[in-house]
Amino acid sequence: MTGVQTCALPILLPQQGRVDRRCEEYICHEIALMCNRLGIDVWEVIEAASTKPFGFMPFLPGPGLGGHCIPIDPYYLAWKLKTLDYKARFIELAGEINTSMPFHVVSIISDALNERQKSVKGSKIFVLGVSYKKDIGDTRESPALDIIKLLIQKGAVISYNDPFVPGLSDYNDLKNIEIEENVIREADCILITTDHIIYDYEWIVDKAQLVIDTRNATKGVNDGTGKVIKL
Repeated sequence: MTGVQTCALPILLPQQGRVDRRCEEYICHEIALMCNRLGIDVWEVIEAASTKPFGFMPFLPGPGLGGHCIPIDPYYLAWKLKTLDYKARFIELAGEINTSMPFHVVSIISDALNERQKSVKGSKIFVLGVSYKKDIGDTRESPALDIIKLLIQKGAVISYNDPFVPGLSDYNDLKNIEIEENVIREADCILITTDHIIYDYEWIVDKAQLVIDTRNATKGVNDGTGKVIKL
């Protein structure tokens, strides 16, 4: 236990960690966006950079930033600083990039369907995982929900599976559907938004027409050429 000189310090200390994490996610998301424009696999970049024996800690991109604190709490700090005539630019920039990722995922889906002479409107999209991170049932600020909302607005026919989330309060008409062969085969697109360990990704890729993988969950799948499109 460490003593501090002001009661403001214990309030700011957890914000330090949350701001760090928020900005780390911003950097890896921005790199993912740049790699997409350059036609480079961001996961190969991260894997190659991870071979450096020192001075590098890998952070993984995804469909967005979720959870009850990291996406939200730094904004309170930024607001407080505005009252003191200071703009926390990096916090706001990080938030801008992180919240843009669901739109980026929807763009990837749209482009992939277009290449197959399909539109988002009317396409059956089966979402795998709606919690904000794997192997838990917490959907607070989950980017999967933002993606679902955007796809519904574009006219997609959405269904989902998540063994940890039996229902979605904001989408009562969406049912948690069991993963069966006919469900996978009939979907125009399988969207992996949460990489739960329980999923058999090799089997899913084998049966699917198209897989959009936002978590590099299909890394170990050998027969996904032409079917799998990554973030």
